[in-house]
Amino acid sequence: MRRYWLLFSQTVTVLLAAWFVVGTLKPEWLGRGAGTGNGSPFLQAPAAAVGGTAPPGGFRVAAQKASPAVVSINIMKAAESNPHANDPWFRFFFGEQGAQPQAALGSGVIVSPEGYILTNNHVVEGADEIEVVLNDSRRARGKVIGTDPDTDLAVLKIGLDRLPVLAMGNSDSLQVGDQVLAIGNPFGVGQTVTSGIVSALGRNQLGINTFENFIQTDAAINPGNSGGALVDAGGTLMGINTAIYSRSGGSMGIGFAIPMSTARMVLEGIVKEGVVRRGWIGVEPADLSPELSETFGVRASTGVLITGVLQNGPAAQAGVKPGDVILKVGDKPVGNVSELLSTVAALKPGVAAKLHMQRRETPLDLDVTPGLRPRPQQEPAQR
Repeated sequence: MRRYWLLFSQTVTVLLAAWFVVGTLKPEWLGRGAGTGNGSPFLQAPAAAVGGTAPPGGFRVAAQKASPAVVSINIMKAAESNPHANDPWFRFFFGEQGAQPQAALGSGVIVSPEGYILTNNHVVEGADEIEVVLNDSRRARGKVIGTDPDTDLAVLKIGLDRLPVLAMGNSDSLQVGDQVLAIGNPFGVGQTVTSGIVSALGRNQLGINTFENFIQTDAAINPGNSGGALVDAGGTLMGINTAIYSRSGGSMGIGFAIPMSTARMVLEGIVKEGVVRRGWIGVEPADLSPELSETFGVRASTGVLITGVLQNGPAAQAGVKPGDVILKVGDKPVGNVSELLSTVAALKPGVAAKLHMQRRETPLDLDVTPGLRPRPQQEPAQR
């Protein structure tokens, strides 16, 4: 009996040792680690299928939807020679100064199957050659269809087929706190997607553009992102990234995008007519202040004070006088000079609009027929 017990215990010991060795070195023989494909004895989560269901709270779907239509824009500018290059004394002290061509980069968004691209005016301003690089590595020469320095927007066109297009959304539906993605090519490192929220709306009086109505976001925007896309959580285009607030040159959590309500108007004007036609009434406006109110005898607490009226201009012909306060243009209230400028610019030249005003203490409604806003004599300096 003792002999059988000894044989049994030895057999069990050998089997346990064999099980341990096989379980450590070849777990798949025992059905352990099946499906991992790497022989690891540790449990692993199954890999997500490519293009499968996105994790909760992620932006994978929005990024995949928008990214193909965001392009990189490479700019070449002719070399600027030194004005003293022909001076013999200058050449003696400094030698021959060979002029080098200048290169710059930015981003853009394909907004139509015909190849129209929205970007910033300051990206392509002064460019002698424009190269557009798609996310699928295709390259094409970009042609400037038109620019609008007042909003810092430009429209390019490329001649490729099967182009990805990003659908334009209604930027007026955005609210503070909405999640957004910024897509572009910062510093030339390649297409990059950053996320954040809408931190403010209607930012103006920043001194960046003539017409300002920026979407402010904390999604990281850096040099090279200019002209890129600001999209919502559904991957719809809501704005064109254009500027950052920074003391160091890098992102500090405050970026600005031109809303699609503005960009769409510029795009349609340039594509259809070659220029953007804006309304103009010929007034010199000023924000209300206690000093100006006292000077002009104004009793209004809101609105925009008219301090001057161009002789024979649309406003003068309608009866507007210095000291009047414009409260609304049509149905849209105006609370500062920037809002008045943008609202009047949105009017169609030659089509009468109603001004709701106050003259001292008397409410007053006047019909004014806006003219075509003159183009600026000098474009704003590049930032």
